Amino acid sequence: MADPTYTPPEVWSSDTESGGRFANINRPTSGAREDKALPQGEHPFQLYSLATPNGVKVTVMLEELLEKGHAGAEYDAYTVNIGEGEQFTSGFVNINPNSKIPALLDNSGDRPFRVFESGAILVHLAEKFGEFLPTDPAARAEVLSWVFWQVGTGPFIGGGFGHFYAYAPEKYEYPINRYAMETKRIFDVADKRLADSRFLAGDEYTIADIANFPWLAPFVFGGIYNDAKRFLSIDEYEHVGRWVKEIAARPAVKRGRIVNKVWGDDESTQLRERHSAADFEGKTLE
Repeated sequence: MADPTYTPPEVWSSDTESGGRFANINRPTSGAREDKALPQGEHPFQLYSLATPNGVKVTVMLEELLEKGHAGAEYDAYTVNIGEGEQFTSGFVNINPNSKIPALLDNSGDRPFRVFESGAILVHLAEKFGEFLPTDPAARAEVLSWVFWQVGTGPFIGGGFGHFYAYAPEKYEYPINRYAMETKRIFDVADKRLADSRFLAGDEYTIADIANFPWLAPFVFGGIYNDAKRFLSIDEYEHVGRWVKEIAARPAVKRGRIVNKVWGDDESTQLRERHSAADFEGKTLE
């Protein structure tokens, strides 16, 4: 249903009054809004993130590398509260000019450097440690295709369906239906692939699975966007369900899913900062 009262302005500008839940951060300008340095620990990698799907990609990857015995993948993880605008501090903008989580500082060599955008971070870590990304050209192309399939589809799920159904100040039929159908199509693509393959890129677990799991798993488990699982009929995608449950059982995934998580009633499932494996003691890993 169209809004008959809405007339586009001559020039769009920031609207903090009717912009909804994210109006305070949804502005048309980039750059720092506050002069504030980021904390730094002593490990080779410094991660600044939040346990959203894009953030979970990286914490799962780092925990998987540690699970494989790569001590050089040790990291400090600091929470960046995007709802409070902490991604617009000068320190964060210096490592991600796009002001989106996650952002990584690689201190493992002689010269520290930044890596931003979750897909880029996964590829960087996979290449650095020689894990979860095959070297055979055909196999590598398949993995990267599914990684960047997720990079392209994530905005339709989160900024599209999730925003207009769960967060927009008004609910309108057209955007909700448009993105609900696209979300179901995305699940159908994955389900058809997983009907023929154990993992997205073949028989081996790769960064393709690490990238896609945090976006699809919450729908399978029913922990996202109110009752979205029910009315999107997510149980129909049985191959996605099988894949999600297999990945969710991995110890590194269990750990990675709670790093930088700061919400929910059960504090045992939250880990605001991560500095060593000892930080998981006493936590609930499901």
